[in-house]
Amino acid sequence: MLYLAFYFPPSRASGVYRARATANFLTDQGWDVTVLASPLKFLHEVIGSVDEGLAATVDPRIRVERPAQHQFVWERDIRRFSPMRRNLPLLTRKIYTAAHDRIFPEHYYSWGLNAVSRALRMHARRRFDIVLATGNPFVSFAAAWMFNRMTGVPYVADYRDAWTLNLFTDAPAFPPEHQAWKWERRVLSRASASCYVNDALRGWHAERYPSVANRMMVIPNGWDPDLMAEIGEPPALEPAGEPRPLQFGYLGTLTHAQPVEEMVTAFQRARVHPEMAGAQLNIHGHLGFFAHGQSDIAEKLGVNLEEQRAGSTDAVVYRGPVSKTDVGQVYEQSDVLVFLAGGARYVTSGKIFEYMAAGRPIVSVHAPGIAATEVLDGYPLWFNANSLDPDEVAQTMVAAAKAARDIEPEQRRQAKEHARRYRRETVLAPLEERLRAVVERPRAAK
Repeated sequence: MLYLAFYFPPSRASGVYRARATANFLTDQGWDVTVLASPLKFLHEVIGSVDEGLAATVDPRIRVERPAQHQFVWERDIRRFSPMRRNLPLLTRKIYTAAHDRIFPEHYYSWGLNAVSRALRMHARRRFDIVLATGNPFVSFAAAWMFNRMTGVPYVADYRDAWTLNLFTDAPAFPPEHQAWKWERRVLSRASASCYVNDALRGWHAERYPSVANRMMVIPNGWDPDLMAEIGEPPALEPAGEPRPLQFGYLGTLTHAQPVEEMVTAFQRARVHPEMAGAQLNIHGHLGFFAHGQSDIAEKLGVNLEEQRAGSTDAVVYRGPVSKTDVGQVYEQSDVLVFLAGGARYVTSGKIFEYMAAGRPIVSVHAPGIAATEVLDGYPLWFNANSLDPDEVAQTMVAAAKAARDIEPEQRRQAKEHARRYRRETVLAPLEERLRAVVERPRAAK
């Protein structure tokens, strides 16, 4: 199998966990997996950070290749410009824009072209049976389509994100004449299957592409047992007869698309309740996907990145990035988990599966009716205001605090039992079956 997964360890992009788990799971099922991923230069110089601990969890049997990609749109240091760009900047940009518009409408298009070239050379030495492509970026889909046109090798498109739908407005992401729509039609028309993280997204695409709706399937996100060691009980709430302050936790990348300010306001208001005396909201993870965007999000949190210190008693504390291999420690030290999510109806978020696996009370801070509520429905320790009004969210935080102090072992067992159905090997099994069926179909026909 050829796996086109631009964001792959040591990338720390949100979709990398699905890609890592998919490659590892398929390898365990007997597949010989080759991954084409982003160049390390892009991760280090553009994204600005990596998670080497996560890279160490990739099955050593997996071959990882990294086709080149130009960084024209991201390069800001004039000393690193090419001679042509330094001397003819307007002409250079015009050439770049023309290529971007005519080849593929993403800045990653050069990676896609190089990925096809690399795949063809590898295919000539040892033939691939199938291609799995995951987006975003969606040039991976275009690369799979092009490779199929040139070799006949079937492919499956895994939409871990939406391409032509804006998840934060529930509206189309592009105007009707934009070539992204043409590319999506091309991709889906030749794909042997396409996968979506929830049924709402599958339905949205089925409505727009009814002729291939029968090839669409739902492969939800999940949690990875190998990264979630058995999480024990949180530290004692009354270590010396005196109730200790509760620790609320958020783990994940914070972005401008999330209701960060509403979360902070609600927590500050909840903290005046006796049940919440001295409580802290600990933020674990990166602030934004790019290093240069940290200060704006820190301002929304109300934290000073230079002055905040270990052992702080502030209400909101930024604890910094956490390697994926250390997330179990964060959950173990948290009494209540805050599920902060942006977007609307079609959003699930991969983090919620880990939250449930931790067996902690979960407070929802997101718009009403997002797809994640379908996953949480039935989780016995879920507290949802069904609103972003800070007063209503504050009330659910207080309710979760009470639950954390009174939780019974049976409730935690039920919570973890609910999460068990979303173990990664369980949710990925239908995808493996479909890939195997696609590969064996031509052989059966012969």
